Amino acid sequence: MELAELCGAAGPHSIDGDGSAEVTDLAYDSRAVGPGSLFFCVTGMTSDGHEFAPTAVEAGAAALVVERPLGLGVPEVLVDDARAAMAPLAARFFADPTATLRIGAVTGTNGKTTTAFLVRSILERCGTPSGLLGTIKQVIGGEEVEAVRTTPEAIDLQRMFRRMLDSGDGACAMEISSHALVLGRADHVHVAAAAFTNLTQDHLDFHPDMDDYYAAKRLLFSGVEGRRGPPGLSVINIDDAHGKRLAAEFGDDPSRLLTFSADGNPKADLCASDVSFDASGARFRLTREGVEHAVELPLPGHFNVANALAAIGLVSGLGIGIADAIAALQSADPVPGRMEPIAEGQPFAVLVDYAHTSDSLVNVLTAAQRLTTGRVICVFGCGGDRDRAKRPLMGAAAVEGSDLAVLTSDNPRSEDPAQILEDVLEGIGDREQVLVEVDRRAAIGLAFEQAEPGDLVVIAGKGHEQGQEFEAGRRIPFDDRQVAREELRGVGYVSATATA
Repeated sequence: MELAELCGAAGPHSIDGDGSAEVTDLAYDSRAVGPGSLFFCVTGMTSDGHEFAPTAVEAGAAALVVERPLGLGVPEVLVDDARAAMAPLAARFFADPTATLRIGAVTGTNGKTTTAFLVRSILERCGTPSGLLGTIKQVIGGEEVEAVRTTPEAIDLQRMFRRMLDSGDGACAMEISSHALVLGRADHVHVAAAAFTNLTQDHLDFHPDMDDYYAAKRLLFSGVEGRRGPPGLSVINIDDAHGKRLAAEFGDDPSRLLTFSADGNPKADLCASDVSFDASGARFRLTREGVEHAVELPLPGHFNVANALAAIGLVSGLGIGIADAIAALQSADPVPGRMEPIAEGQPFAVLVDYAHTSDSLVNVLTAAQRLTTGRVICVFGCGGDRDRAKRPLMGAAAVEGSDLAVLTSDNPRSEDPAQILEDVLEGIGDREQVLVEVDRRAAIGLAFEQAEPGDLVVIAGKGHEQGQEFEAGRRIPFDDRQVAREELRGVGYVSATATA
């Protein structure tokens, strides 16, 4: 595609040089530049893409998108914001794939991953090959790809959408983070249906306060003039205070709004009642337009009922009827690292979960209490270089929801792990039911030593993650699920499958 034709989507700009230069690819990382690439000089939080422009030119960049003239001998497209230019140019370059590919997007603090997994599972079981973009993994044309971030950069995102369409996918279930909405990664994505799960304290290292965090999430539903329209259908949790506010702000057209409640609110369009669950899953009655439906879900916990309602609402905006959605949910795939059981023949239960906010920890521990007649033991920590204000809240949630809390490291990153633990302890009044072990593997082993027959151990915070992050970017292999199995085997437990 010719540079001038491509840049017609960029808004106000000027081209210094040959506008007929042929662009064969897009890149924002100089290491990904090849002959014919258009390189975007993005100014980030820690680096400036303009500094890498000479390297991009040496690698064969056909042109540069810049915020200031560089004079490197190739055409330069001068814009106010190189990052903001990525989405519209990428959408045009890849022929606007989401104009055809049906996008079901979910945002919120907790529940995004499970909801997106459920949406894809329903779509696939109802005959629509579908992609998946989220925290755990990406699936494109049935092929799994490791996820680098919850919502990819705009160029990567549009490239993935194009690959999905070309490989036969008809829809995509995706998580959209508040970072992505603020930074414009999801601009120029046509969203058929969008769901809001909840909003609780998190990411206040990025957002100055909860109002700003809410405003970021709101962007998905309001649209942004010239960048993205509102979704065809908004699916909103009105059990959540922020969700109730969001529904009130966008409820002018009932045909474009679908509310849901896992707490039995009769005002909700999708209302769950008679909720029950055990270790095998959840069961509830779903009322929609006066008609009741029995729902069985192979995921335990009241919070997963809310995730299921969000998924049912989302797929309705993608053309799947409620009866088909409910039938598909009965055999939905498990979500890695979300209430995932670990069984090695031990006389107590072990669950690994990603819960890393105070609200999600409360939800998981509340569910755990209903899954055992014994004690609940919780292993948890807080990440470094992230929202510090939530640390004491996490401590309070762990102590309130468990009989014994084992406080340990999560991903300390550049911070002193011991100081992070002290921050968490500030939220804990009675420390008699708290053990502190900074080494995460040792902490998991300590929890198992304390567990008695019939108890339930919840290992929270990392879920599916397969590494632990330390200072200077150092990362060591660490998977809570694998470590739990190794620690259990180390004290003599053997799973039935291992002996078969």
